[in-house]
Amino acid sequence: MKTIFEDVTCDDLFRRYREERVAYWNQYKRTRAGNQYRGRLTEIYRSFIQRGRRVLEVGCGHGDLLDAVEPAVGVGVDFSPTMAEVASQRYPKRKFIVADAHELNLHEEFDYIILSDLVNELWDVQRVLERLLPLCSYGTRVVINTYSRVWEVPLGVARWLRFASPVLEQNWLTREDLANLLQLAGFDVIRECREILWPLRTPFLDSLCNRYLVKIPPFSSFALTNFIIARPTVCPNLDRRQDASVSVIVPARNEADNIDDILRRVPEMGKGTEIIFVEGDSTDDTYGAIERAIARYQNRRCKLLRQTGKGKGDAVRAGCGLSEGDVLMILDADLTVSPESLPRFYHALISGTGEFVNGVRLVYPMEDRAMRFANLIGNKFFSWAFSWLIGQKIKDTLCGTKVLRREHYLRIAENRSFFGDFDPFGDFDLIFGAARLNLKFVDLPVRYRERVYGQTNIQRWRHGWLLLKMVFFASRRIKFT
Repeated sequence: MKTIFEDVTCDDLFRRYREERVAYWNQYKRTRAGNQYRGRLTEIYRSFIQRGRRVLEVGCGHGDLLDAVEPAVGVGVDFSPTMAEVASQRYPKRKFIVADAHELNLHEEFDYIILSDLVNELWDVQRVLERLLPLCSYGTRVVINTYSRVWEVPLGVARWLRFASPVLEQNWLTREDLANLLQLAGFDVIRECREILWPLRTPFLDSLCNRYLVKIPPFSSFALTNFIIARPTVCPNLDRRQDASVSVIVPARNEADNIDDILRRVPEMGKGTEIIFVEGDSTDDTYGAIERAIARYQNRRCKLLRQTGKGKGDAVRAGCGLSEGDVLMILDADLTVSPESLPRFYHALISGTGEFVNGVRLVYPMEDRAMRFANLIGNKFFSWAFSWLIGQKIKDTLCGTKVLRREHYLRIAENRSFFGDFDPFGDFDLIFGAARLNLKFVDLPVRYRERVYGQTNIQRWRHGWLLLKMVFFASRRIKFT
């Protein structure tokens, strides 16, 4: 005996599913509450997406969000002809295409791809995510937000009371579900966060809930929407395994006796390695020691710059400005981190494992006098604070060895004013900037040794207070937007 399902194929079911949804969205009208919710979403997306980039929004609706992130090139895709037509009329500078996300077939790459409240509606989420891969370069970021399952019943009640628009059957995906689907489709989750605790416009209350309380447990568990930022791990348009040239930036102040060891021990990496010394108003003969060492090691590509500003951060920026390598490495001249470990940083970056590779001194046992107890406690506090701030795990914020691509550094430098230019160390400047670009952080454990020459330039209490002020300032820019 035939069942009622035998003559109905999966393609038939998908076709009916799509036709029903196209008809629904062709006549859709957003409620006042919906406008308020979308307004807050727009603020969040603007904090994630840098202006002047190539942006694709799949499921763009009327195009409001796409236009609000101010792209240099903005392309919107929606399967509702009515939606796409309205979007084209509102935003003639943007390009809008009528197409189904399941059959997306564009022939260009984008810096950001937005899926805002779209995965709730899709027949096959994995298929749509896989269709995005050909549109990605190595640096592409996919930004997704979707309703939290915690709100399934409250939203159902709100729609029954007509406070919210009725919707068709939804996919209620957990963050774990979506992260798993992204991995299956060839993406790696960089960052997750929960947003919007109070979707209605209410003086003082909505700002308190949506900017502050939603970022703090246990309130965050009741957020309305989950955000996920992901990057491609399988990128058909770029081979990340290609070798690259390297610039090693060495800030040096009162480190005369370490210079020969640096030139002798820094290995050659990739297509070639240059070493850039930035000497910072030393009271010993560090500048002369560098000049003599460069003359002795003529087989090494070296540059020497006398620092005009103050602080390690200024020295790092000066050295990066003089660099020519594809990969930038920072190595402290005190040699408390072994130069022989640098190839590990290089391979972690060039393989695509990470995009901001950060040295970690807090894994292996240290030599007895390598780090004072108060410094250790301070490092652990700042690692916790920064992990919470940037939404990624970072175990040691103040290790001097950090590695990233030159192209990413230049973008960080372009946006330095966003966080302010008052970091004397350069570590936080790079970490905040990399977090804003949504780079993938990777911690790389190193052995930390006590210095064999000179004294540390760190002043624990004065610099600790300055670092704490920087954390509070950055929290307003990154977390409480």
